Amino acid sequence: MKRKISKTRKAAFAKSSIKISLARDSISWPNEKAMKRWAVLTVLLYALALAWLTLPVALLAFGNWGKNEIHYGLQEAVHGFYLKWGYWLWLTILAGGQFLLLLLPIHIAERRLPARRPLKTPVIVTAFFLANLVLAGIFSILCALYADKAFDYFNLFARFHPGATQNGQNNNSGNGTLFTMILTLIVFWMLWAFIFSRSAKTDAPGALIKRATRWLLRGSILELLIAVPSHVIVRRRDDCCAPLGTFWGIATGISVMLLCFGPGVFFLFAERCRRLKPKENAGAGQDNS
Repeated sequence: MKRKISKTRKAAFAKSSIKISLARDSISWPNEKAMKRWAVLTVLLYALALAWLTLPVALLAFGNWGKNEIHYGLQEAVHGFYLKWGYWLWLTILAGGQFLLLLLPIHIAERRLPARRPLKTPVIVTAFFLANLVLAGIFSILCALYADKAFDYFNLFARFHPGATQNGQNNNSGNGTLFTMILTLIVFWMLWAFIFSRSAKTDAPGALIKRATRWLLRGSILELLIAVPSHVIVRRRDDCCAPLGTFWGIATGISVMLLCFGPGVFFLFAERCRRLKPKENAGAGQDNS
């Protein structure tokens, strides 16, 4: 008789443990899916914020307050940005960088970090955006100092063939400047990847992403402190192309600054989910008992 009672108790205990484990699984899995959905939502909100800020920032930067009396209104801003493939390419690069920065917080939230392989991604992404900030800051300073001639400093074709520019034969539509800036960006990218990887070599995953956002935020603020006064200087002069260079510096600083808030918001959401899970699990255990 006692054996039968003990067997029934064991069977009931086994059933209750199975129910508790199933309840835990049903609670944990939606949270992980919710974290992934939140990451996607963060990227979409970031892209929408950049697309929405494009018009007001462009109108403020190229409004009719400079020395050049050029009418620049809403229609010119729409045609100058939203109808250009380069704008959407840059927006895609920024959204992709935001998503790559969120990969490590997703792994931390899901508690799956194989070796240190995922840690290379934030290092590479952070170095890329730091390189953009440095390049944009340097170019803004050159535009403020040398006006339209700043573009000649980023033209290797003109450097190797100085006589072609003087004779008016260097008609490459800015391809030399674009090539030189891309090459300079790659050099800065490699340099910042080395510096950042060395400084964050011993960081834990959570500390690494916090260090990355801290560096990007400080770098974007410093770059904006350079780009905004430079843009005011070039707009007060009779410059033609220099305002485009300083505006690129302003756009880069704002874009990277907004980029830094994505991982922080995701960490807050993940911490909220982590705090709610034990309460829900405890409640499920009490109901099944």
